[in-house]
Amino acid sequence: MLTAEEREEIESKLADYPNTQAVAIEAMLIVQRHQGWVSDEKLHDLSDLLRLSVANLDGVATFYNLIRRRPVGRHVALICDSVSCWIMGSERMRDRLCDRLGTSVGGTTSDGQFTLLPIVCLGACDHAPAMMIDGTLHEDLNERKIEEILAQYT
Repeated sequence: MLTAEEREEIESKLADYPNTQAVAIEAMLIVQRHQGWVSDEKLHDLSDLLRLSVANLDGVATFYNLIRRRPVGRHVALICDSVSCWIMGSERMRDRLCDRLGTSVGGTTSDGQFTLLPIVCLGACDHAPAMMIDGTLHEDLNERKIEEILAQYT
């Protein structure tokens, strides 16, 4: 069930959009901000509130890569795998993150602290390789910098 706070935030957004289909992504992001992810139960609740089918909402959620349909760790690390980041060594940085966190891309650490996910582009091509943790962009990555960054979140 949607919390009162989630419902209130979503309903306040309805006035900003021409129809409920247009507010679907925003509504799911509101739920995700509160819950960490969008569960099947929450999707059903959104379906009722927005008068959209669950299949329609799930299609939007699975298309839009920043909506998470599975539980994630306390911190979400997005590692850019664009061409620019790849050229600048993102594979090496990704492998370092996987080794350091003890998980693979798409996985969550055993202590539930981090989920490591790929992202097509973070828009930081001039400072590649890059990653984002909990909305904070980290650029010009190297192994030392990864250690410093991770230390901020532990």
